[in-house]
Amino acid sequence: MRASTTSMAGVVAVAGVASLLLAACGSSNSSSTVAASSGSGSAAAASCNGKKIAFVMGAESDPFFQAMKVGATDETAKQGAELIWQGDPKEYSPATQIPVVDQVLAQKPDGLVLIPTDPDALQPEVVKAVAAGVVVANVDTHVTDQSQVLTFITGDNADGGAKAADAIATGIGYKDGTKYKVVVGLTSETATTNVARLEGFKAAVAAKYPGIEIVDVAYSQSKPEVANTNVNNWLTKYPDLNGIFAIDGTNGQGAAAALQAKGLTGKVALVGYDAYPDNVKLIKTGVFTALIAQDPATEARQAVDALCTKLSGADTSGIQKAVVIPNVVLDKNTTDADLTKYTYVA
Repeated sequence: MRASTTSMAGVVAVAGVASLLLAACGSSNSSSTVAASSGSGSAAAASCNGKKIAFVMGAESDPFFQAMKVGATDETAKQGAELIWQGDPKEYSPATQIPVVDQVLAQKPDGLVLIPTDPDALQPEVVKAVAAGVVVANVDTHVTDQSQVLTFITGDNADGGAKAADAIATGIGYKDGTKYKVVVGLTSETATTNVARLEGFKAAVAAKYPGIEIVDVAYSQSKPEVANTNVNNWLTKYPDLNGIFAIDGTNGQGAAAALQAKGLTGKVALVGYDAYPDNVKLIKTGVFTALIAQDPATEARQAVDALCTKLSGADTSGIQKAVVIPNVVLDKNTTDADLTKYTYVA
């Protein structure tokens, strides 16, 4: 696994996590344009009227990105801007994302929020956008060289990995002197979120749970069916498997389906990432030991706000180069109200 570039000096932690209980957004098509509502821009944001803000993510159908669309749609309407929302419907990979970025840049946006599937492969797209006069922000994941990126906004991924290690240890009833086998399902080997979560998980295991051995990792490209196959293979290869860390929501979906199909609910600890509605429902039934919830809608709102501030010619001194939003752990002890509050809305 390559070294992560996510850890950055001067990263600012944002206190508190905003509620994700937001109004539903529109179509989930892979490409859409949302025009600003007439009169929706505030007086302060009037100079963003008529500006085009493009959002390019990985697998557009992923509920994480659909929840992000809620925030992006709401904030662009508030700012009086036009939202261009486009991504490959299901595939999370540089090969499918790069053509989408090129298509979006051909529409001559004023700002681009790019969620790169690979930090190096998408770097030329950032250079190309900036050369065309487009202001670029990164959300969730980032490119390697952020010198031309206005801001990078993400969840606390290393912390989320560490919290997942704690939840796995609790779920398997960890005891010093006992050996345990755990596997990790990822979407991408290079996406900076996945890299940081895995590193955080490994560091916490090494520091606090030396009896846990990470026996295997596998990748799904954000496809639940691939994640399901990966887990079924693991269950055959490791019949004494103790736990699974599903590093994002689609891996959680695939893992949950595999465990339920084999009657292993509660017998293999499953800790996932992302509060997809269907996954949240499986906490109370014991399929998931815990879920690490992010705040995708707030990430999108902050990115749009930063771009509009820059595009309006306003004072940009308040824009942080890097912003990290805390995670929330959801488990069987979480109240129904909080489960609802942090569930991703699409």
